[in-house]
Amino acid sequence: MIDDPKAAFFDHIADRWDGWEDLPSLAAKLGAGLDEFGVGPDETVLDVGCGTGNLTLALLARLSPAGRVVAVDIATRMLEEAGRKIRDPRVDWRVADVRRLPLADAACDRAICFSVWPHIEDHGAAADELGRVLKAGGYLHVWHLSSREKITQVHASAGGPIQNDVLPPATDTAALLERHGFDVTTVIDDAGRYLVTAVLAGRRHEPRQNGKGGRDENLLA
Repeated sequence: MIDDPKAAFFDHIADRWDGWEDLPSLAAKLGAGLDEFGVGPDETVLDVGCGTGNLTLALLARLSPAGRVVAVDIATRMLEEAGRKIRDPRVDWRVADVRRLPLADAACDRAICFSVWPHIEDHGAAADELGRVLKAGGYLHVWHLSSREKITQVHASAGGPIQNDVLPPATDTAALLERHGFDVTTVIDDAGRYLVTAVLAGRRHEPRQNGKGGRDENLLA
């Protein structure tokens, strides 16, 4: 469990979350986006802020038996809801903060921050940690299916610990990722969606050391 007011907020609404979504419509939009991204069948994909697992489901539909999803969220009850509806050995569910991921270096081919970027307190620290766990040439997508203005309004109306969670302009997110070692390939910030796609330029971090002083070669650190 993570001691964070936002974790408690999302725990409180976890059992109602899917009832607020048009799940077939969401699945279609997520599937179209993953097709656009070119997700490969054998990839290991990090689903950051996975919530109740709707993106995870869309990923699993595209992955082969060799593909994997590492699904992380700060809210334990969100993960519990996801685990109840998705029973697939290709998923590893983890309670984790994106700034401190329980993953080995270069463990993932791709990371997707879907509908979570405004809730992250330190985007620079998140970018560094995502850069650590991605392979060189790995993809990062910061993605929303609504406009930046609408997302900010939703958070303001929700109140509580997320009321000031603002989605920055996509150009700002792109500039931040470039400062942290990514090459940005796509910037979309319009009435229909928000997307920044970036590629990790190369390894920039010393390998994380395990307890024995050597590199942890496993997927999960």
